[in-house]
Amino acid sequence: PPCYLPQPQDAIPVSESGHMGPIGPWATGRVDWGPLSGLTGTRPVVDKYSIARYSEGDWRAHNKEVLDMTNTEKHKANLIDWNGRQCLEQTQADVDKNQEDNTKRLNQRELEIHRWKCELERSISAASEEISFMEEQRRRLKQASSVLTLPESIAGECLERRTGRMDAELVRDEVEEELIKELALCAEIRDIFARTLKDIEIQLLEDKTAKQRLEFDWSDKTVSHEIDSINMALNNRSTILLFKPGAVIFPEEQSSTDYWEHFTRETLLEGEATRQRSVTLRGTLDAILINAARDLRTQADNVELALSKRIACTEEVTRTMENELKQVLRRLADVEDLLRDLRAAIRRMDAPMKKAQTRLDNRLLRPRVENCRDAPHFGPEAVAFSFFDDDVSFEIKEKMRQKMKEPECSEDFNDESDKEVHVIKKNIYKRSDLEEVGERDEFTSPKTKIFFSCFNIETSFLEKSPSEWDADEGYRRAKTIVEKIRVTNDTAERGVRLMEEYNDKLS
Repeated sequence: PPCYLPQPQDAIPVSESGHMGPIGPWATGRVDWGPLSGLTGTRPVVDKYSIARYSEGDWRAHNKEVLDMTNTEKHKANLIDWNGRQCLEQTQADVDKNQEDNTKRLNQRELEIHRWKCELERSISAASEEISFMEEQRRRLKQASSVLTLPESIAGECLERRTGRMDAELVRDEVEEELIKELALCAEIRDIFARTLKDIEIQLLEDKTAKQRLEFDWSDKTVSHEIDSINMALNNRSTILLFKPGAVIFPEEQSSTDYWEHFTRETLLEGEATRQRSVTLRGTLDAILINAARDLRTQADNVELALSKRIACTEEVTRTMENELKQVLRRLADVEDLLRDLRAAIRRMDAPMKKAQTRLDNRLLRPRVENCRDAPHFGPEAVAFSFFDDDVSFEIKEKMRQKMKEPECSEDFNDESDKEVHVIKKNIYKRSDLEEVGERDEFTSPKTKIFFSCFNIETSFLEKSPSEWDADEGYRRAKTIVEKIRVTNDTAERGVRLMEEYNDKLS
């Protein structure tokens, strides 16, 4: 081995040294080099002239120890160097792989963000289009509401003008009902338009809110897409690379991937649902406008038809009344002529009236029992008053009733009754002349029954005994009619009175 390394003889014990003289390269005292020579206190006292402490073997052992330690450290350094280089290479490879993987993940994330951003863009475009459609429908509905005032004004003016009709023409006819129906229909349609307009405004607000939410999400995704695009384009030679302390922390408000996708899907679904509701409302509005136009057109046709019928009917009745008026005017002229003739006839009847009154006055001069109520004194028709005279006895009434029931009394009645009905009303009746006379049944004739026909008096009470007449309802009604019969003194005067009444009626 080299001289600076331990030698074989170093393991051999050293012989005792001789006495040391005063001169020599040794220290005084006895030197004993044992295995404990490295320990302090085991060495002999060193001479004051010497600094030697160790032996040559110790030196060589020390050299060996130092060299061995150096070799060990060099080996460790080599291991560290090799491990460091391997670690550097592995780390570089891992970093490159991680960067490549992260770039791929960023690319995938960018594509995913781009996909959702495109979905949001389509939804925003559809929402914008739907909002424009709804704005158009709102303008259309407002225009329809303003146009609705036209039929309302027409119907209202028609009703107002029809209130100016006079007297009997102020009727609630079919035209009136149709106009009222048209006003009610207009009011109902206006109410529907108002409610639909309110629904449209609410739906517009929902559409704009959904569109704003989509735009916010799209804006966030646009920023995220730009950031991820920049991150994907970065490399180790980029000039904008900087240390960012604290970049690896997780913020509290940071969301997860599942929630991010769920939020985007929910936003899209909510926007689509809002758009579908808007489309449905637009369809409903179209149906409302179509139905309203159809109903208004139908009602307008009904009003036109009712007006045409009413106008035709009014024109027809006007023509009829004009014709009737012409006839009435002609009849008035005829009646005026007849009145002149009747007044002339009245003046011509003075002599016959004087003759009849003179005869009656002369007959009143007959003495005592000769002054009787005989046939020349009154007509056979007036005998019927005796049935209702309380002063006439039941026996006379019974005889008169039996006389009325005889066949010859009713045989000729039907033949002459029709022509006598009009004549009897013109006879002279003096109620004061119908006093108790002789056998009144002698004056009973077929003409007596004409009295009952003239005044529409039922003769069912004649089937009973006169004593039962007061309890008979038909007799009481007949008696009431007889008591109300008016008395005139002259046939001509009665005719004139009738003509004057007729003339008043015509006028």
